[in-house]
Amino acid sequence: MIQEYTVTGMHCAACSASVERVVRKIDGVQAASVSLLSERLYVRCDTDLTDKILSAVIRAGFSAQKAPDAIDSRREGILRRERERKNMKRRLIAAIIFAVPLFYIAMAHMAGLPSYPAPDKPFIFAIVQLLLVIPIMIAGSYFYKRGIPALFSMRPNMDSLIAVSTVASFAFSLFSLINIARGHSDYVHHLYFDSVGMIITLVMLGKYFEARAKKNTSAAIDDLISMLPEKACVIKPDGEQVYINSSELLPEEQIRVRPGEAFPADGVILSGETCADESMLTGESMPCEKSTGDYVTAGTVNMNGVVDIKTVQVGSGTKLAAMIRMVDEAQSSSAPIARLADKVCGIFVPVVMSIALISGIVWFFITHDVAVAVRIFTSVLVIACPCALGLATPTAIMVATDRSATHGILIRSGAALEQMHKINVICLDKTGTLTTGKPEVTDVIPINSDDDTLLELFSSLEAGSEHPLGKCICEYAREKGISPRPFSDFQAVGGRGASAVIDGVRVYAGNAAFMSENGFCDIPDVSKLQNEGKTVMFIAHDRKIEGAVAVTDALRKESADVIAELKDMGIEPVLISGDNSAVAGAVAEKLGIEKYRAEVLPADKAEIVENLRAEGKTVAMLGDGINDAVAIAVADVGMAVRSGTDIACSAADVVLTSDSISLVTDALHISARTMRIIKQNLFWAFAYNCIGIPIAAGVLSPIGIELSPTVGALAMCLSSVTVVTNALRLGKGSTNKRV
Repeated sequence: MIQEYTVTGMHCAACSASVERVVRKIDGVQAASVSLLSERLYVRCDTDLTDKILSAVIRAGFSAQKAPDAIDSRREGILRRERERKNMKRRLIAAIIFAVPLFYIAMAHMAGLPSYPAPDKPFIFAIVQLLLVIPIMIAGSYFYKRGIPALFSMRPNMDSLIAVSTVASFAFSLFSLINIARGHSDYVHHLYFDSVGMIITLVMLGKYFEARAKKNTSAAIDDLISMLPEKACVIKPDGEQVYINSSELLPEEQIRVRPGEAFPADGVILSGETCADESMLTGESMPCEKSTGDYVTAGTVNMNGVVDIKTVQVGSGTKLAAMIRMVDEAQSSSAPIARLADKVCGIFVPVVMSIALISGIVWFFITHDVAVAVRIFTSVLVIACPCALGLATPTAIMVATDRSATHGILIRSGAALEQMHKINVICLDKTGTLTTGKPEVTDVIPINSDDDTLLELFSSLEAGSEHPLGKCICEYAREKGISPRPFSDFQAVGGRGASAVIDGVRVYAGNAAFMSENGFCDIPDVSKLQNEGKTVMFIAHDRKIEGAVAVTDALRKESADVIAELKDMGIEPVLISGDNSAVAGAVAEKLGIEKYRAEVLPADKAEIVENLRAEGKTVAMLGDGINDAVAIAVADVGMAVRSGTDIACSAADVVLTSDSISLVTDALHISARTMRIIKQNLFWAFAYNCIGIPIAAGVLSPIGIELSPTVGALAMCLSSVTVVTNALRLGKGSTNKRV
């Protein structure tokens, strides 16, 4: 069985890895996985191990509780995380307020700028810096609260290195301040309060951007939850209508749903007729006719007509709740960049700290001078502070995502940028992605009337209908300047057609089956149009069929060009659609797509993506509907069209903010260039440490080359500037393949 827990207090990949590690050691645990983004721990075991799991997680320094089943509890989690982000923002602003004057006071004299106090008044110079750095350290106190316990528990992380390096620099600066107070003014050159302040402030800035990214990444679950209406109208046995919270609904209750409202539960219609927008479930662009006895699903929208339904599945038992769980679990898997962070935290941090400690001890025995040992120890930690390493990836991602946004491409994660240039298969939804998602008239077929008369009859009859196809035909007639005639005695037959009296004659409009039911036998063969994926509606009166109109969901004008370019890039397109085989096949043929799957349900879409991944493919999924959300989440790179549903867009790593899917190829080109920049940044960041750490440790001291903490701090700043400057190159040039 799978047990689910909420874990709070995790702030980096090392934290989540620590939770996984302690839980996996528990007897009876078969597997454990942590989602840092959703703060969820999933444990596979045969028996209930809740007490042992909670105890282990708490001993590791985190807070944990059994995840409640109610969807309402997730809403509370959303509010809590928002409060945490606001608190982080307040701390960051406070740190910046003190860091700016601190940095200016410490550095102004080097640039020949006026400053007070100046180094020629060493004691005041030092005291003012001390007073400015203390509020910054208080604002960034969580680095010490997380980093120091992790260090003592033998699981050091990046926070540990930040904590130790800043404490060491602060302690050495205090040592210098004491000597200044004792009259040794030359110690003014050994103050590193500004390094402490800038390190903390810069890292806090990075953490804040990380928190904002987490908010966007986990928004899919929040949006799925919002699909369920908060209130439901319950019909009591005596006929009284009472509104209650949807979460309080019980099976077998009768509820009433009005036009425009979403169904709050899965159920069966007891009375009434309507059209339901089920695109979230089936991917069909056309609303489905619903009448007595038909099944409706929570979260789908009642488009017209008041219906009463009997609830069958409520709360966590609904299909929508199942989709929420699937997307949540799909997003809990670790991204490649997260695994890289684990390796960095697990190797780089303890190695650097060991080098610093060993270097300090060795130089103490060589020189018998505590000041030299402290200087060497501090120099190693300061120069090895992971600013450049920490900025190498996020700055490139920040610039790339900002630049992409100006071109209509929203890229939400570094993992997506890392994976996009590796894609060799892209799965594409049909409705609303490759097509416009809106029905339009493609053919007017007169048989016993001319075009204008045919459209006049259609528009007159359909003027009384709320069916999307009828509205489409009326709009087409209006564009042709044709006005409808008055009608009376309108009658609709769900899913088949409608009739009304026009100029004293009953006129019928509908599909072939409806025509046959009403005695019209001479029905022309329209199989060719149907094989092209078109819906054909006939119109008849006076015992003869006057003609027909074909309606279809039109392809986007750029779809064919995008498919051709993807093929040129070596990427295989695969069409996945909830539509029938005739429609999907016709679209695939027009676009030159060799592989397609039709009549596919949401869970099946995800399975298709997972099967392709199991074959060793790097798979992208491009869609626009809620029915695509799970497949988008399980793909290596999930992509969505902004004109689609918010759910699909929230589940995606990449969102195209315009209707043009040509942005897909632009996103792939941006990814390739960004990854080149990231690799360059990582190389220089590691090279800087590989060169700087040995020098700081005193390896070259025998030949007179030494690195003081001041030079180390300056080198650290220069390495960060180099990385950021390199990342800014992403802001130049175009998004196309010539870049």
